[in-house]
Amino acid sequence: MNVEQLLGGKGREVISVQPHRTLGEAVRTLSERRIGAVVVMGADGALVGILSERDIIRALGESGAAALESPVSRVMTAKVVTCRSQTSVDELMEIMTSGRFRHVPVVENGHVIGIISIGDVVKYRVAAIEAESRAMRDYIAMA
Repeated sequence: MNVEQLLGGKGREVISVQPHRTLGEAVRTLSERRIGAVVVMGADGALVGILSERDIIRALGESGAAALESPVSRVMTAKVVTCRSQTSVDELMEIMTSGRFRHVPVVENGHVIGIISIGDVVKYRVAAIEAESRAMRDYIAMA
């Protein structure tokens, strides 16, 4: 299983914000969309960062409510780790585990074509384990 197959099951919608938007605006977007991260895209459509709940908590912890007036560019993670559509799920889990983050943008030919969350990976792993369990039960029942 690879990232392309995960995207096929979950969709390719990517929610983004611009770096000059305020943190408060980004928080509203996260809340309205019920998501944990947004990609930050420049005016030219290039990926310039990612903003996660952790980034927001860190900013609030450092600056209090005043952080909500800061531009997203001041709070976002600028060094974004990405994957490709052909990245295996096992490799993606290693990337997420070693980097200690829960969202990875999928980039092909310089364009963000999706985003995978740890929830997407867990959903896939649970389905795979359930399928294996069913197959084993069926095998035992036939023996």
